[in-house]
Amino acid sequence: MQIIHSPRHLGHSGHVELMNGRVVPAFEKPERVAMILRAVGERQLGPFVDPTAHGLDPVLKVHDEAFIRFLSTAWQQWTADGRDFPALPSFWKAPGMRAIEPDNIDGKLGHFSFDAGCCIVAGTWDAVQAGADIALTGVDLIADGQPNAFALCRPPGHHAHAGTMGGYCFVNNAAVAAQSFLDRGAARVAVLDVDYHHGNGTQSIFYDRPDVLVCNIHADPMQEFPYFLGYADEAGQGPGEGFNANFPLPWGADFEGWGAALEAACVLVADYAPDALIVSLGVDTYKDDPISQFRLDSPDYLKMGARIAKLGLPTLVVMEGGYAVEAIGINVANTLEGLLQG
Repeated sequence: MQIIHSPRHLGHSGHVELMNGRVVPAFEKPERVAMILRAVGERQLGPFVDPTAHGLDPVLKVHDEAFIRFLSTAWQQWTADGRDFPALPSFWKAPGMRAIEPDNIDGKLGHFSFDAGCCIVAGTWDAVQAGADIALTGVDLIADGQPNAFALCRPPGHHAHAGTMGGYCFVNNAAVAAQSFLDRGAARVAVLDVDYHHGNGTQSIFYDRPDVLVCNIHADPMQEFPYFLGYADEAGQGPGEGFNANFPLPWGADFEGWGAALEAACVLVADYAPDALIVSLGVDTYKDDPISQFRLDSPDYLKMGARIAKLGLPTLVVMEGGYAVEAIGINVANTLEGLLQG
């Protein structure tokens, strides 16, 4: 399995978030990638490869041009009046307000976000671009005949909507990859999101389309972020009706309940018979994750990877969440090992 990564993610460092009413250092931090690289390297799961540049055209296939323009210039606008500290949104439009992009950067930050989890620093945009290139390089490898690849993207992406950032996510790497598979001739693509938090951005981007099946296994939004999407009755709309499936689970879910949801999701994927599968891999389902409430243990990720492998599909694994830094490498490596040996 080829493992695509870039040190450019380090530009997204020193950022903060609003958590429990306080501004704190972000749980999504560079050490996550270091621990994953160490673990997969020690197990010799595959060669490390650099991403190739793909430009913004593939990104603009799923994201609004105004949003990408904002991301590419936000730090310059934020620092133009002398601010040299991380940029964090603090204003948001509410129902009944007009969806007009303000001229002021503080207004833009609120216009293009849904929470205070996406902090922008000097190197954020470069890291975001590198993440998209990592995912697209994974598509390249699979299109060239590789059975699988691991796109070690950071920042993650599955919470990003077409025109909105949130939940640590700026560009939706999995969605960009899915569209790229379609643009290369795939008739159908499936996205299996196993992150603890619902992939609201991915769902939203493909909600009215039949060419991408999106399956999410996640914490019940009645209890957990992102709260306002991820319910079991969200099945797609218009041409996309029947091509979105959510499996919300209560706090405290262990592998018995979680694994049953995985089995149900895999049955849907198999019936859909996609030309390629994208796994949005979050290992924040781990029992000791600091911001999550599931109870999966490290050996469970071997089982997860093995079950996905049984689908027999060309598979691109795209990194999403996981914030128990000391265990993230083991859990990711277990998933990939299960996928390879399954």
